[in-house]
Amino acid sequence: MHFRYSFQQIVDLKNNERTQAEWILSEAMGQLRNEETSLRGLFEQKENLHQEMVTASRDSVSIAKMLMLQTYMNHVERQIARKHQDVQQAKHVVLKKQEHLSEKMIDEKVWTKAREKAYSQFQSFVAKKEQDALDEMATNRFKRLSY
Repeated sequence: MHFRYSFQQIVDLKNNERTQAEWILSEAMGQLRNEETSLRGLFEQKENLHQEMVTASRDSVSIAKMLMLQTYMNHVERQIARKHQDVQQAKHVVLKKQEHLSEKMIDEKVWTKAREKAYSQFQSFVAKKEQDALDEMATNRFKRLSY
């Protein structure tokens, strides 16, 4: 006898859904890393600009250049503020994807456990059939030898 689980396609589907949720989570985590890297780059840009402004204030530069540097500094600070929001949003997406993956893992586990239980019942059934056959053979042998 061969074990055939009638809901195997559902088990396979749940496994595929879990795998897909893992990929989606991985993609979201990659996006979060990109946003964090971009934010670090903006902080480095701000630090370099700050050093340039310190150097410019020590040297004699025109007011127009200082205003331009300050305007650019304000622009970078606005970009940093927006990037903080992007990072927070990416973190939120990662959390949602982690929750989704957890749900898919639980769902898959339920179906896998049901399959394991069915397989265990099948093994018990096969073992009982084999034992019944062995008992029948032993009974027949005993009857033949008794005559």
